[in-house]
Amino acid sequence: MSNGLGDRGVVERDDINVLINSDEDYVKYLELKIKQLEEERKRLLRRVEYYRSEIEKLLAPPLIEAYVEDLTPDGRVIVKSSSGPNLIVTIVNGVDISRLRPGSRVALNQRGSSIVEVLPDRVDPLVQLMEIVEKPSVYYSDIGGLSEQIQELREVVELPLKKPELFAELGIEPPKGVLLYGPPGCGKTLLAKAVATESNATFITLVGSELVQKYIGEGARLVRELFNYARKKAPTIVFIDEIDAIASRRLEIGTSGEREVQRTFMQLLAEIDGFKPLDRVKVIAATNRIDILDPALLRPGRLDRIIEVPLPSKSGRVEIFKIHLRRVKIKGAIDYDLLAEITEGFSGAEIKLAVVEAGYFAIREGRSYIVFQDLLKGVEKVKNKRTLRNIMYDTIRHEARLVYK
Repeated sequence: MSNGLGDRGVVERDDINVLINSDEDYVKYLELKIKQLEEERKRLLRRVEYYRSEIEKLLAPPLIEAYVEDLTPDGRVIVKSSSGPNLIVTIVNGVDISRLRPGSRVALNQRGSSIVEVLPDRVDPLVQLMEIVEKPSVYYSDIGGLSEQIQELREVVELPLKKPELFAELGIEPPKGVLLYGPPGCGKTLLAKAVATESNATFITLVGSELVQKYIGEGARLVRELFNYARKKAPTIVFIDEIDAIASRRLEIGTSGEREVQRTFMQLLAEIDGFKPLDRVKVIAATNRIDILDPALLRPGRLDRIIEVPLPSKSGRVEIFKIHLRRVKIKGAIDYDLLAEITEGFSGAEIKLAVVEAGYFAIREGRSYIVFQDLLKGVEKVKNKRTLRNIMYDTIRHEARLVYK
C-alpha cells in the first residue's frame, strides 16, 4: 500500500519537472517562490504588530480626565483633575499648546500627571438624548380649533429662523421665547410636536423636572451645556414641558433641595436673557400652572409672548372631531354640530378619548366601523368619568386659576 504523502510529493516534483525545462526556468520559479514567501512574511509581521498593539492597549494604565484652569508663564498648566485636587503639570512633546486654554478638556498620564492629549469638548449624554432625531408625525393640519395660536407660535418661532432679514430690515429684535399655558389636554405639547415636524431646525425637548439634579451645581451645569449644545446645532428650538417644575415662584425660606432648584432656575434665566446671545435659538415653554410661575420668567425679554391654549370652542370641537374621525371607518351620517354641543367643556384629549371609546363599542358589537350612536355612547362614557377628575380650570381674564371642587 503506497504512502499518500509520498505520492503527493512525487506528483508535485513531476509537475515542477514538467514546468521547468531549463535552468533559467528553475531560477524564475525560485524567484517567484521567494516573492510569495516575502509577502507571507509581511502579512505575518502585520498580524504580529496588530496583536502587539492590542496587548499594549490592554496593559496600558488608564488616563485621567482633567480641565485646564490656567497656564503658568514657565510653560506648565494648572488643571483640575476628575479625582479632585488641582494639579500643576507639564506638557508632553507633541501636544498642541495653542489648543490649551481655560476650560479645555485634557488627558493626564496616571504616573507623572503630564498632559498627553487634548480631548474634544464633551457634551453631556443626557443633553444629546434630548435632541429629537425622528420627528413626530404631527402637522399643523392635525390640530383643530387653535388657528390663532398656531399663527402666533409660527410668528415667534419659525419666522425669525427662516426669514431673519425681515427683522433686520425693520430694526427690531424678534422674541426669544414663548410660553404656552392652559388646561391639560388642550394641545400645548401637540403644538410643540407640530413645530418639530414642520420646521427644519434642530428640536430639543425636555421636561422641567429633568433639570433637577441630586448634587449642588449639577442642574445649573446641565442647563448651561443644554444651551451651548443648542447654539452649536443652531437653528434650534428648545421645548421645555412642565416648566413649573423648576420655575415656580421663589421663596425666602426653603430646604436645601428647593434652593438647588432655584439655582438651576436662575441659570435658566441667565441663559435666556444673559450676556451670551441666543442667536438662532428659540425657547418654547409649556405649563398648566401659570399662576405659580416666577415673575422673572414672564417679564419681557425672556418669554416675550404668552399664548393661552384654552378649551376649544364649539367650532373648535367640530374641527377636532373631524380630525380624529378622518381615519376612522364610519357608516352613516355624523351630526358634528350635535357632538360639539354635548361636549361643552371638553378638552381636545377628552374628545379623542370619546372617539376611542366609540371604537370600543363597535368592537364589542363585532363591527369594523362605527356609527353615530357609538360616538354618542363614547361621549356619555367620558362625560360620566369626568366627575372623577376633581380639578377644573376656570379661565378668568386670560389667567388660568385652579378651582378645586
